[in-house]
Amino acid sequence: MQPLQTLLVVDDDLDIRDALQDVFELEGYAVLLAADGLEALAQLRQVETPPGLILLDLMMPRMDGFAFREALRHDAALSDIPVLVASADLDVKGAAEGLEVAGWLRKPLDLSELLSAVKRLSQAA
Repeated sequence: MQPLQTLLVVDDDLDIRDALQDVFELEGYAVLLAADGLEALAQLRQVETPPGLILLDLMMPRMDGFAFREALRHDAALSDIPVLVASADLDVKGAAEGLEVAGWLRKPLDLSELLSAVKRLSQAA
């Protein structure tokens, strides 16, 4: 069976990455994982087909979500990929507003809210 679509999860927390990979694969998605923005950019530049959606944490070492989003916006091959921000920041909406993202969620993530947003945004791509 073909996966619905590929998702890229960018989060420095290994437990969160593993849990999200399990959840998304159970839902039929293919999943790529990256621990920070630098690793995510390297993966995006190597894959044949870009993912249909990027789930992005904002606070990460080396390259945070803000710098990663800025790099995406300046790369014509990657700038059209929808980005869903997930952050524990109390003002995640405010933090996400200047990033031109498709949506945002507050951590800890509500699973049904997450899956609903992912389904909606990955189909829009």
